[in-house]
Amino acid sequence: MPIPYSPPLADIRFILTRLIGFERLAALPGYEAVSEDVVEAVLDETAKIASEVFAPLNDTGDKIGARFENGTVTMPPGCREAYKAFVDGGWNSLPVSAERGGQGLPWSIAMPVQEMLYAANLSLTLCALLNQGAIEAVEAHGSAELKTKFLPKLVSGEWTGTMNLTEPQAGSDVGAVRCKAIPADHRYLITGQKIFISYGDHDLAENIIHLVLARLPDAPEGTRGLSLLLVPKILIKDDGSLGGANDVRVVSIERKLGQHASPTCVMAFGDKGGAVGYLIGEAGGGMAAMFTMMNNARIGVGIQGLGLMERSYQQARDYAKTRVQSRDLRKPKDPPVTIIHHPDVRRMLLWMKAHCEAARALAYSAALANDISKRSTDEKQRQAAQARIDLLTPVVKAWLTDLANEVTSVAVQVTGGMGYIEETGIAQHMRDARVLAIYEGTNGIQANDLVFRKLARDGGTAFRDFLSEIEAFLPELAKQPGDDCAVIHKHLKSAVECLSLSGAWIIKKAKEDASIAAASAAPFLRLMGNAGGGYYLAKSAVLAQEDLASRSGDPDFLAAKLMIARFYAEHVLPQCVALAATVVEGASTTLAMPEEAF
Repeated sequence: MPIPYSPPLADIRFILTRLIGFERLAALPGYEAVSEDVVEAVLDETAKIASEVFAPLNDTGDKIGARFENGTVTMPPGCREAYKAFVDGGWNSLPVSAERGGQGLPWSIAMPVQEMLYAANLSLTLCALLNQGAIEAVEAHGSAELKTKFLPKLVSGEWTGTMNLTEPQAGSDVGAVRCKAIPADHRYLITGQKIFISYGDHDLAENIIHLVLARLPDAPEGTRGLSLLLVPKILIKDDGSLGGANDVRVVSIERKLGQHASPTCVMAFGDKGGAVGYLIGEAGGGMAAMFTMMNNARIGVGIQGLGLMERSYQQARDYAKTRVQSRDLRKPKDPPVTIIHHPDVRRMLLWMKAHCEAARALAYSAALANDISKRSTDEKQRQAAQARIDLLTPVVKAWLTDLANEVTSVAVQVTGGMGYIEETGIAQHMRDARVLAIYEGTNGIQANDLVFRKLARDGGTAFRDFLSEIEAFLPELAKQPGDDCAVIHKHLKSAVECLSLSGAWIIKKAKEDASIAAASAAPFLRLMGNAGGGYYLAKSAVLAQEDLASRSGDPDFLAAKLMIARFYAEHVLPQCVALAATVVEGASTTLAMPEEAF
């Protein structure tokens, strides 16, 4: 049987209390009620539903999977009850404003909740991610009538949302979408087919609200001709009650490498003349409206990666503490020991743990920027925070999901043959993680977004602000006593210099030769993730050392926090030198290879 999941509450609390600080959240309008007591209650209750309700269904959901029969999708046993507990507990509405029926808590609190639920059961929790994106899109771009009619049930979780972009001929090239929307009496009739639609159908909720990209008549080619339509599975009467079925059907569900309990559907709209839909935002404004949903989802997918990283690390660690094999090299005459005593196993486990904590710190810090951008009364502060979250979104999505693929693979390596067989549940995380680098924009697209939209577009202003923050921290780090912070300072300073130089180079190349910049975009994003993660771990190390000196907090946890930051500095940050060289020197070779040589 798979090893149970234990939410990493100690590290989550440390980041929220020390790295972010409740006082910064409570100072934002609307978040005055945020306190350590409130957050403790939220985290403790999330840990319970994650470990006791969602996690036990992960293995059975993987083995049984979602089923498609007689035109409908049925979820694996236990999923409906778990989703009902999730909705009844108000978890779906956590970050939604109180004006819309939500609990109005900061994203800095909602993100740890998401992490725990993703780690416990990614396939089931994915439904909530799509629903949250739909809420944001309707809230930001929908008419007052649409908000009144659809938001209450979406916020409560009684209805769920989907995102319908991809078509057989239009994957990453969204501009190739052919789905049509014809005006008809203050609404639209939608015809066309969509593929890879997560939770396009299921039996968890009474209605499903599809957000569909389509073309209106005479719309121009490309993305400028796309509009966003709201298409309910079940039509809604004027009084808000459910009516008859809309002209929407599931053609099939995909057989996938992983995430078997998450139904990925082929959807057909308008087989009988047209599915009724309602315009969200302006005609031709579909991409702007959809990006509201996609940006939310991209951060969420990064947190999915973090959840799988943590779950895989825990299982590998617990296995290593119990699996007896071979003798300790330092004590060759003693009996065989558990494999956690072996140097290479320790290296792998520390590598996994360090990346989990670096990724968590970076992602949660991005959530703080998101909260400030939405709530601060200082216009300059809001704009700076929005620029920061825009800058970090592709990094959170791509860096965390690339790491998820690597960490879950290392977990299999630690556990050896027992990890490779399905009974232990470790291989499932590796399978579930693989698509994270693909959906919601492949990680290559995220890298291009970082370089061309987030760096080159503003001349690197937001990027340089991020660099300046790290550079301003370095003197404080240098003043800290002890060898640990001295080592961390040495490697972080080098990493930041590499990031600065390669960032200036890639901004210049983005304007001169887009193909050169694109060829270097992925290693640059990795460099930024590595350096950014190192920065937040270094800040954590300083805070941990202060707490050790003042004897506040768990000394064992704090000492480990300090050592993890040093391990990361010694084992990960030196890679920034090689990544910077790849960014600056490797692009021309990538482009020079003739097609015949592949």
